Amino acid sequence: MKIGFVGMGNMGYAMLKGVLGVFSPEDIIFSDVNKDRCAKVKEETGVEFAESNAECVNKAKYIILAVKPQYYAQVLKSIENVIREEHVVISIAPGKTVEYVSNALGGDVRVVRAMPNTPALLGEGMTGITYDEKLFGFEEIEVIEKIFNSFGKFRKVEERLMSAVTCVSGSSPAYVYMFIEALADGAVKYGLPRDAAVEMAAQSVLGSAKMVLETGKHPGELKDMVCSPGGTTIAGVSALEESAFRSAIIKACDKCFDKADGK
Repeated sequence: MKIGFVGMGNMGYAMLKGVLGVFSPEDIIFSDVNKDRCAKVKEETGVEFAESNAECVNKAKYIILAVKPQYYAQVLKSIENVIREEHVVISIAPGKTVEYVSNALGGDVRVVRAMPNTPALLGEGMTGITYDEKLFGFEEIEVIEKIFNSFGKFRKVEERLMSAVTCVSGSSPAYVYMFIEALADGAVKYGLPRDAAVEMAAQSVLGSAKMVLETGKHPGELKDMVCSPGGTTIAGVSALEESAFRSAIIKACDKCFDKADGK
C-alpha cells in the first residue's frame, strides 16, 4: 500500500508532514512539475518522488490530488489511463465535485472529496470530507481516516455542504491571520513592541479557540464572560459592532461560498 501525492505545493506539503507522523517515508510517493521542489522535499522528508504524475499514480493505491482547481483538467488527463479499480482518489480542490473527478477519470472511480486547511502543517488542521461509504472496504475507510487524523481533526459532511466547509475552515485561516495582524497593529499603536504584540495576539487567539473546543460553551457565552459591565472589553465589542465586524466576516463567507460553488 502506498499513498501518492500528485502535487506538492503548500497544502500538499502540509498534509505530507502530518501523514509522515503515522506512515513511513517508504509508504509514500509524490510528483510535482517543479523538479527543484521535488528534490528539496525528498531531502527534507526522505520521501521518494516520481518522474511523472502517471508514475506516481501507478505506484500508489491512495491518490491525493493536491493541485489547484485551475490545473485539475490537465492533471486528471495525465493520470486517467493509469487509474485502476482498486485506487482511492482523494480530491482536495474546492468546487470540484465527486462526480466531476470520477467522470474525468473515466467513470466508476472511487473518490473522496476533502477540504483541508494549512494548519495541517502543525498537526492542527481541520478537514471536511465526503464520500460514499458503500464504495469502500473497512480497511480502506480506516486508512482514509488515518490520513486525515494525522494532521488534525476531520468531520464527515454531505457533499452539498462542502462549499460551506471551504468558508469556515478551508479559507478561514487567512481571515484569522488578518485579525491577528490587526490586533497586533492596535497594540503597536500604543507602544507595545511588534514581537510582543504578535505573540500576545496569536496566543490569545489560540487560547480562545481552545476555550471554545474544550469547554463546549457557545462562543457568545464565552464572550459575555470577558465583558464586565462598563468595562474595557464591552467598549471594544461595541466598537466592533459599530463597524459591522460580524457582518464583514459573514460577507467574506458569502464571497468565498460563491467562488467555491462556481458562481
